[in-house]
Amino acid sequence: MTSTATFEVFQDRAGEWRWRLVAANGNIIADSGEGYASKQGVKRGIDSVKRSAAGADVQFVTDD
Repeated sequence: MTSTATFEVFQDRAGEWRWRLVAANGNIIADSGEGYASKQGVKRGIDSVKRSAAGADVQFVTDD
């Protein structure tokens, strides 16, 4: 199965590397939430998300 989403990698204003996952319609689905010092670091972050997210459980957290 191929994904219609794309990881975009970019440098922020502070010069740190970040990623965002963009759907085919242009909506941002997720982002790195943190900056990485190198391209290699941001690539490792993306790989970690790819490995972890596929089998991740969903937990609903409530304030009740």
